[in-house]
Order: sequence, then structure tokens, then C-alpha cells
Amino acid sequence: MHAAPILAGDLRALARTATFIENRPREAEPLLRELFPHIGRARMIGITGAPGAGKSTLVDHMIRLLRDEGRRVGVIAVDPSSPWSGGAILGDRVRMQRHHDDAGVFVRSMATRGCLGGLARATTDMTVLLDAAGFDTILIETVGVGQDEVEIARVADATLVLLVPGLGDDVQALKAGIMEIADVFVLNKADLAGADRLKQEVRAAVSLAARADGWSPAVVRAVASEGRGIADVLTAAREYLARGGRERRTAENWAARLREMLRERVLDRFGDVDFAAAGTDVAAGRRDPWALVEEWLNDAR
Repeated sequence: MHAAPILAGDLRALARTATFIENRPREAEPLLRELFPHIGRARMIGITGAPGAGKSTLVDHMIRLLRDEGRRVGVIAVDPSSPWSGGAILGDRVRMQRHHDDAGVFVRSMATRGCLGGLARATTDMTVLLDAAGFDTILIETVGVGQDEVEIARVADATLVLLVPGLGDDVQALKAGIMEIADVFVLNKADLAGADRLKQEVRAAVSLAARADGWSPAVVRAVASEGRGIADVLTAAREYLARGGRERRTAENWAARLREMLRERVLDRFGDVDFAAAGTDVAAGRRDPWALVEEWLNDAR
């Protein structure tokens, strides 16, 4: 794999490289190091929310508006993993297929492969790839597993949280994890009963949750299935991005990613450890877990 075709915008090379990065992350590191000096232009918008909230539909319409502005759009859609193949169950999202002939749009589905937080392990590496390839807006749609999706805030420059009346979101929205990651609340399916009450409750919760950066998240109504309110969603996201602070957030994101990378490297060093046998010994009371870990660390020195 070489960086030149990626930097030149070769979509076939981009697709092959995306697969390479997802399946063989350690072998992809030299390429990522070559691409890294060419990143920093893209703005990343995360989209999260409960299953059925309309994330894919919203992303589809956001792509359309961004393309009307002449922007190149990369999409990372994180899907559940197949229990058999380990691949993404939904593949490249059906609702986004109308963009498949557009060279200015690249959609990539990725499997979580057991990773918590609603994101795939290679998500950050994939943003490096798309950024270097010249996509100026990257939309990251999480798997849709509920409150575990707070990891998206560590990757995206702005995070949209979708809420829907009648799905219990009025309770979920009041919980700290969601309140902390939302830069914009999108009240989708706002034509349903209960939308007004949900909006009032979210606004009340926002007023009580003071953020360190002083930002008060907007609450935007939309009906994504009809394409209504999408421009307002983009405007709200841009208002947050325009406040600055991207450098601080980017530094925080990379600090967290560096910890992950170090953790992955350390685990790689213990690839020959039989964790299943060790787990059996601990469960049977033959060994204690603290002594085992200390023994492994001593052996690795």
C-alpha cells in the first residue's frame, strides 16, 4: 500500500486501503505514518442516538446538502458485527446508496468487532485516511447501542445526539453521559406526539448541566424522513464548530487515542498467553488474578 494514490483521490485505492486498515491495523501503521502529515483539514461530525432514532436517514440528507455546497463527504458508518464473519451486518447503508455514483462521497461501513462505546477500533485510523484523501467533512455514525456511545465525543469535532419522542429518550437525555457529549440535540421525528414535551425537558436539562467550555447545546427539531430541518441541524453544528476550541479537543482526542495505542501494544506483547486457561484457574480458585498479572508483567521485562 502506498500513500500517493490516496493523496491523489483514487477511490479504488481508498476502498482497498480502508479494508487493509480495518483488517490489518499493525501492518497499516507505516502507511498511516506517511499520511499523517497531510491531515487536519477535515471537520468531523459524530451522529449518535438510540436504534431507530433515524441516524442513517439524517446522514443521507446531510450528505445531500453538503454536496450541494460542493463539499467532499466521507462517511464512517459503524455497524454491529456479524457473530460469524466479524464483518459489518448492514454493510454500506442502504439509505446512502443513492450517492454511490458520486465521486465526492465515500461511505464505509465498519464492524464494531466487540469494541464498546459505539465505535470500531479502527475509527480514528479511518478518519486519518479520509482526511488525507481530501474529504473536508467526515460524518461518523455510531452503531446505535444507547448510552455506551459516549466514545464518539473523543473522535468528532462536533457531536449530534438524536432523540425521538416516545422511545424513552426523555429519560435517557437526562443522564449525565448523553448530556456531556451532545454539542447539538436533534429532536428527530418532531411531528410525533410528545415532541414539544421532550424539547422542553431537554432544554431544562441543558440549563442545569453547566459545561466546562460554556457551550449550551442547541435543541433542533427535524423530520429526517422528509428532509425537514436538516439545514438547521448543519447550521447548529457549524455554530458550535465556529466557537473554536478544535485544537483543544483534538489534543484531548489524541491523548485518549495514544493511551489506547499503548494498551493495544502491551496486549500484543502477551499474545501467547492462554487467557482461557488462566481464567479457568482463577475461577477455580487455584490462582488469584493479581498474582497472575504480576507474573506476566515480570516475565515481559
